[in-house]
Amino acid sequence: MSVAQALALLALMGAASYFQTVTGFGLGMIVIGTASGLNLAPVASVAALVSLVTLANSAVALPGKLHHIDWRAVGAATLGLLPSVVAGVLLLDYLSGRASGILQFLLGAVVLYGGLSAALRPAPLAQRSGDRSFFMSGVFGGLLSGMFGVSGPPLVFQIYRQPLSLVQIRCALIVLFAATALIRTLFSAWHGQLGREVWTQAVLAVPVVALATVAARRYPPPLSGVTTRRIAFGVLVLIGCYLTVSAVIGWVR
Repeated sequence: MSVAQALALLALMGAASYFQTVTGFGLGMIVIGTASGLNLAPVASVAALVSLVTLANSAVALPGKLHHIDWRAVGAATLGLLPSVVAGVLLLDYLSGRASGILQFLLGAVVLYGGLSAALRPAPLAQRSGDRSFFMSGVFGGLLSGMFGVSGPPLVFQIYRQPLSLVQIRCALIVLFAATALIRTLFSAWHGQLGREVWTQAVLAVPVVALATVAARRYPPPLSGVTTRRIAFGVLVLIGCYLTVSAVIGWVR
């Protein structure tokens, strides 16, 4: 990686960390998507790096905020998330390329529809959803993560639709993505994927991520709850478009 690419990746990490601290999600999706699109680094190494810096972002963003978390909802989502990540990886190995592409297209279409409908009507639900609903969001989030490396949409849609304050939403999502990042980091370490280059990049990225996270905590943008929800659902629309277009491109090739 050249010096220019390394600086661009660090700047991207900082911007994504600020966004995640404000909204509760987006670090992995922004960094991996942009880095792969601009060929800043191999996707595998970027994914391992993102897991490490996600833990750093969580460690800085959460102190003093843990009392805002709906632990019952987070626990239910985590119970669905963790085993389904493994199931998603196994399912991807089992399915043929065409079947996997069809499933990706369908999932992308669902995410796109959900994001559009929620963005047009960003008001939260009148009552909190049941634990089973959070569990299922974790299941679908884990499947997406295991198969396509995108775990955010079901969890973001589920949490942002709840009658919770923005700080409760942000903290719940940050905890969930920290749990996912921890599992991924342990998995990468077990398979020897955390080489010297990844650790070197992490040492450089963690201070940038920490500063961006502190800045987001102290100087958040003056956005209303409705605006923040629209931004979150707008990002889901982009993810849905990405999944469907990627599937179509795969078919054409």
